[in-house]
Amino acid sequence: MSTNIHPTYDTLLQKKDKELLLNQRSKTLWLTGLSGSGKTTIARVLERKLHEKRFATTVLDGDNIRTGICNNLGFSIEDRTENIRRIAEVSKLFNQAGVICINSFVSPTKEIRNLAKEIIGEEEFIEVYINTPIEVCEQRDVKGLYKKARAGEIKNFTGIDSPFEAPEDAIEIKTDGLTPEESAKVLLDRVIGLVLVDYRFE
Repeated sequence: MSTNIHPTYDTLLQKKDKELLLNQRSKTLWLTGLSGSGKTTIARVLERKLHEKRFATTVLDGDNIRTGICNNLGFSIEDRTENIRRIAEVSKLFNQAGVICINSFVSPTKEIRNLAKEIIGEEEFIEVYINTPIEVCEQRDVKGLYKKARAGEIKNFTGIDSPFEAPEDAIEIKTDGLTPEESAKVLLDRVIGLVLVDYRFE
């Protein structure tokens, strides 16, 4: 860090102050899975369900992020890593403001997800594996990405010519046979206790 940069985090209102104001615990729910697994749809439904319960949330989605703060990045391992680093830093800022951050990113390797966890903080980071068979993802293929990847028109496509490393210690949502609404309800039931406040004003 440059010697002329002097962070002032310790002089600002802290995360706990914001959480008490919002009556919630700020977490980052990190949804990982193959393209077409349903991450974005489940994230949208989950946000609505939490909003209905009066939780303050935001959704960070892969395509949206890549049209903004990460629009200069490609899909090499190096660029994917930088993409996740930026997203994690933004998520950390939302968490410090007391907001629940719902993230929807392929984030295909354990190393990349561990980087996000290190930045956000182990207590705030909740990894969620949206487990959908690649055959189902390809059948959906609403963006036509798998077809292009199979034809060689897209390189470094996760699940085709770039690996996806499934999480070993995450909340797992098996979506095969479930609607997005049902999948989001399963996830909500798993995380609701983690975002409820567990302390009071003294």
